Amino acid sequence: MISVLIPTYNYHIVKLVNSVHEQLEACDIDFEIIGYEDGSTNEFIEANTAINHLPHTQLLVSKENVGRIKARQALCDQAQYEWLLFLDADVFPSTKNFITNYKDQLASSNDALFGGICYHKDKPQQEYMLRWKYGIQNEEAHALERNRKPYKLVVSANMLIRKNVFNSINSLISYTEYGMDNFFGSKLKELHTHILHIDNPVFHLGLENNNQYLKKKEAAASTLLYLLKHNLITVSDNNLLELFLRLKKWKLNYLVAYTFKMFRENLKKNLLGKDPSIKLLQYYRIGYICYIDLNRDA
Repeated sequence: MISVLIPTYNYHIVKLVNSVHEQLEACDIDFEIIGYEDGSTNEFIEANTAINHLPHTQLLVSKENVGRIKARQALCDQAQYEWLLFLDADVFPSTKNFITNYKDQLASSNDALFGGICYHKDKPQQEYMLRWKYGIQNEEAHALERNRKPYKLVVSANMLIRKNVFNSINSLISYTEYGMDNFFGSKLKELHTHILHIDNPVFHLGLENNNQYLKKKEAAASTLLYLLKHNLITVSDNNLLELFLRLKKWKLNYLVAYTFKMFRENLKKNLLGKDPSIKLLQYYRIGYICYIDLNRDA
């Protein structure tokens, strides 16, 4: 009934697979688990092949790094069941009822379910503070809150979705840069897909360091701008785009881009430092998208 699909790149997934496998067996349902090594080095491939010893479990290996979109499509193509549970490699179930909570929803009329993300409350080392603080403040949200704006708060790192629905959306994605959850949520809305957010989170364990995460936020802003300019996302699907277009309408985007350029290095000192401000990160994001919109070679 459930195909658990885990794309991975240079990350150990044995502990995750063992936990999910144990829960699936306890639920007494038909299942399979498929991992996908997306161009990982031999060290990780050799370690993760241990999952092949578990019943109904296999590890697929791609010699080249094809990216998250294509890796997920390859997993979908291989999957045999109607329901696909996509998990990022760097997550871990927060409870022993993780699979049961999803199983209880299989008979519903929903086409996709999102369990949510959570973070350990112990502060990480300084170099990971930006990612941790952003996750705590902006990504942790109870289902009640997420269901108020269901298509805006789509996090595909922990997603149970019907195979035909996933195929209908993922097959439309040709742009493979970071930040495509916004597109996915937009298409779920456009196709009038029935989705439900539930309180069934996974811990996000693989925190990027401050510099890596800031670059990811820049990439996500670039992706949003691309989606907007190619009419692939509606304004109402993203708060950052709504703000960007309001600023552009009022001609304030020039001022924001100018001040961003002037203070960018000062902002980065805070964001890459020991106590990054998430408010400054949000300003950095809107400043960056205004700036690159006016400076396409930025």
